[in-house]
Amino acid sequence: MKHFIDIADFNLKQLDAIIRKAKKIKKNPKEFSKKCNNKTLGMIFQKESTRTRVSFNTGFSKMGGHCIELNASSIGFGRRESHEDVIRTLSQYIDILMIRNDDHDIIKYLSSLNVLPIINGLSDYSHPCQILSDLLTLSEKLGKIKKQKICWIGDYNNVLRSLIELQCMYNFKLEVVLPKEILRKNISKIIKNKNLNVTNIIHDGVKNANCVMTDAWVSMGENNSKKRHFKNYQVNKDVMKNASKDAIFMHCLPAHRDEEVSSELLDSKQSVVWEQAQNRMFVQQAIILNLL
Repeated sequence: MKHFIDIADFNLKQLDAIIRKAKKIKKNPKEFSKKCNNKTLGMIFQKESTRTRVSFNTGFSKMGGHCIELNASSIGFGRRESHEDVIRTLSQYIDILMIRNDDHDIIKYLSSLNVLPIINGLSDYSHPCQILSDLLTLSEKLGKIKKQKICWIGDYNNVLRSLIELQCMYNFKLEVVLPKEILRKNISKIIKNKNLNVTNIIHDGVKNANCVMTDAWVSMGENNSKKRHFKNYQVNKDVMKNASKDAIFMHCLPAHRDEEVSSELLDSKQSVVWEQAQNRMFVQQAIILNLL
């Protein structure tokens, strides 16, 4: 049984196949309109969600399937009934399950039971659906990712961990810019290679980058006091001047305007955030077809 938990669980050939499938779905959605007839996707949310919720629901429906959203507290997920028993019960009714939660270990454990294909819709550790859809966006806007220089500015979080897993696989140039306090705390966790560099100097990281990425300074559920480390790490037009002439800006959203990114940049022609959001649906449709 196949699952989609982390980027590192796959090889280049497998990821490329998902991206090719996503491009086909995007180009000719009618060809895939009945691929999930009589199939049901279950979704368990233990964290707030806009793009994940709507893109999975809409994408599965567009392929002829039916979605059921399960509120974790309403079904007593892990409280009224053990996680294992809930998953085994769901496997009697649905064909595939997406989980968005705060505990990566639970997602990994439930996938190890192999009673139902499971997709990681976001966890405290990683966000593979986001990064794979970012790969699709990058390939559309810039071409082959192996030839690009990507710069990440922000926190050491779930999105960055998935991005680093992608870099280790495709070996593109990745500059990771973290405030020195965040860098000092996490540097030992980052496996560096000749094309992956880590710094706390924003202009050095952005220099000649083809794409600049960021995310909220504070992830859902974290202490806002963390923001003090990021006051000089906003991505704006001045920062983008150090990137390559045709550089694009990416943000997985939701954006806190005029904190991690200026509204001017977010709404500019350099920004591709809305294409990013749209591509979540196509990539997730391709992931679902791969698992089913």
